[in-house]
Parts: sequence; structure tokens; C-alpha cells
Amino acid sequence: MSNKRIFTIIIGLFFILIPSSAQMKWNQKFQNYINLYKDLAIQEMLRYNIPASITLAQGLLESGAGTSELCLKGNNHFGIKCHNWTGRTVYHDDDALQECFRAYKDAYESYEDHSKFLVNSQRYKSLFRLKRTDYKGWANGLKACGYATSPTYATKLIQLIQLYELHQYDDAKHYDKFLVSHNAGTKQGNMGNSLHVLHIYNKNYYLYARKGDTFKSLSKEIGISARKLAKYNERDKRDVLEEGEVIYLKKKQKKAEKQFKKQLHVVKHGESMYSIAQLYGIRLKSLYKKNHLKADYQLKVGDRLKVY
Repeated sequence: MSNKRIFTIIIGLFFILIPSSAQMKWNQKFQNYINLYKDLAIQEMLRYNIPASITLAQGLLESGAGTSELCLKGNNHFGIKCHNWTGRTVYHDDDALQECFRAYKDAYESYEDHSKFLVNSQRYKSLFRLKRTDYKGWANGLKACGYATSPTYATKLIQLIQLYELHQYDDAKHYDKFLVSHNAGTKQGNMGNSLHVLHIYNKNYYLYARKGDTFKSLSKEIGISARKLAKYNERDKRDVLEEGEVIYLKKKQKKAEKQFKKQLHVVKHGESMYSIAQLYGIRLKSLYKKNHLKADYQLKVGDRLKVY
């Protein structure tokens, strides 16, 4: 055996033995994408029996977590080409120059078409005999069936699923319809790389305002009108937002989370009734009512307030 052949075998074994975590590192951009679209992937799984982990991993890989040119121009999250397609199209260099790809009005259409593309094609029929929790089988099957030409396609899907623990969604029985209706319809081109991270607290969703954000700019990203966003946060839609402000995406609760049932909030320097209401995700009116305070009450450092 030649030295060149031996060297090739050693290099091959080296890459096989490297742990997946060493080949792919976690990053916030990918996590933001998962937070935004995981419920849409779960919805598609419950409808079409395609593992949510596979859908998310493919979306991440094919679209660069929503930042690829194809995604920005045509909301195409899965790199599906124009075969038998009569809708809008975009052209992009892939295996050949300026190939035709399907274009969608939003992410929802892209995810839905991806499901139908797999379900209705004889090429992928064998995949649906696999268990929904067999993400490795699905990943290798997609590669074997010719979904992508890259020899490492299945490996990359599996690495993404394991690194971001996407397999946890394959057992889901429910999904958040709010995120599907408001976030899945957001046009990726409006967001680019500037996705706000969504957080969950007190049965609500919130984000932190960035420098230059307005209710109008946030409404374009999230898909909720500026008027509603301002109303949910008990503000005027023309208000200037400060960097770091908490902005809720649904109407706030009348009381704080149960963990604060027997606790009082001790007012600190710089706090207001409004900032405290935002801190606990409760309505300002409810905070006044719980503490039997009038609207003109002058809050003092050291005051103790009920929030539950």
C-alpha cells in the first residue's frame, strides 16, 4: 500500500473519530431561528408526520438560519427548486448558474410547501416508514433519496439536531399557535440578521428593545400592528423606545407568576409603577388596584407592593 493511500485512510479515520461538537459550534443566530420557527415545525410534524427536528435542521442548513440570499429574496427556507412549480420564482447559483427556485410570500408558505414536497413525492416515500423519533434515519434517508448533493448533508443535519437538541420537539403533542400565526408569517427579508430573541414569561412573550427600535419597526418584524404592540405595553404607538426596554407581544396578565404569591416587591431607586408592572409582566391598572393606590400616588423607595 502506498504512503499516499495510508495517509488518506488516516485522515479519513481522523474525521470519523472527531466528536460532532468539535465540528460545529453553537451560535445565537441559529438559536434565534429555532426559537422563531420551532412551533411552525411542530405544527407541520403533527400534520404530515415529518420530524420537527429534521424540518428545523434543514431550515437552518439550507437557509443559513434565514440569512441566505435565497431566503431573503424568496422566503425559501429549504432550497426547493422550481420542478412542477407554477408560483413565483427566484434565480440563484447552485449546482449550475442561475437555477430556478420556488419563492413564497412568507415562511409559513415555505414550511408548508416543504412538507407537501416530501409527502407527495415517490422519491421520499420510504422515509415515512421510519419512526418520527428516528432523526438519524430521516437525515440519512434524505441524503440517500437525493434531497441534496453534498456528501456531508446527513452528517450536518444530525450535528445540528444534537447540538441544539432539536430532537426534543419530535415528541411534542402541542404547539404555540400564537408564534405560528404572528411569527411564521413574517417576511424574512424584513428581518435579515437582526432578529430579536423572543423570551417567555408570565404566559406571555417579550423581547428587549434595541437602539432605534420603534413600535412601527417592531411590528414589521413580529407581524403585530404597532397600535396593538403599544396597547399591550400600555403605551402610545408614537412613544420613543429606550434600549433594553421590555416589550410584550400579548396582553399582560392581571397578576405575577405564582412564585410571587407570598412575596412583596420592595421599590428601589429609579423604579416606577410602570417599570414594576413591566418587570412582572402585569397590567399597570392591576398593580394599582392590588395595592389600593390612586393613579396620582407618588411611589417612594422602600414601598412594598403586592404583585400577585
